[in-house]
Amino acid sequence: MTKVKIYVTLRESVLDPQGSAVQDSLAKIGYNEVSDVRIGKYLELQISDTERDIDTLVKEMCEKLLTNTVIEDYRYEVEEAN
Repeated sequence: MTKVKIYVTLRESVLDPQGSAVQDSLAKIGYNEVSDVRIGKYLELQISDTERDIDTLVKEMCEKLLTNTVIEDYRYEVEEAN
């Protein structure tokens, strides 16, 4: 069994209105030190033992379904689950 943690964020060139709203709210309650907020997604997958290459499998899933590669970037971590 393999655990994969996937982090999805908007590309730097894409405006993040939700992040801007959170930043503004933080400033209003006194957290002026925060200069930028970007909102993203976190996914955790449990993948059964397979003969397929895990990196290839995860990249295919991210690019076909889990992310919008036009406006989002992703990174992932693979760890062996117990």
